[in-house]
Order: sequence, then C-alpha cells, then structure tokens
Amino acid sequence: MSIRRFQGSEEAAADLALVLARLATDTGERIPLDDVLAAFGHTRESLAAVPGEA
Repeated sequence: MSIRRFQGSEEAAADLALVLARLATDTGERIPLDDVLAAFGHTRESLAAVPGEA
C-alpha cells in the first residue's frame, strides 16, 4: 500500500469516526440561523452591511 493511499485511508477513518460520533450524540434539535445571529447581536442585514464581505 502506498503512503498516499494509507494517508487517504487514515483520513477516511477519521471522517467515519466523526460521522459516527455525531450520529450518536445528535438530539435532532436544530437552531435557526436567525436565532444564532441574534444571540451574537447580529441580523442577516447587519452582516450583509459589513464592508468587503460577500
């Protein structure tokens, strides 16, 4: 097995571990983006007004 293929398999295993951990801990709760922005004192409009950001 080449080192490149070995590194790829290590990355795939790490990705799989992350997916499994997220599946095991997911409560199903989802928080709307607008609620997250409000928690940090922002709105979609305030972010859109930031110069140089897309």
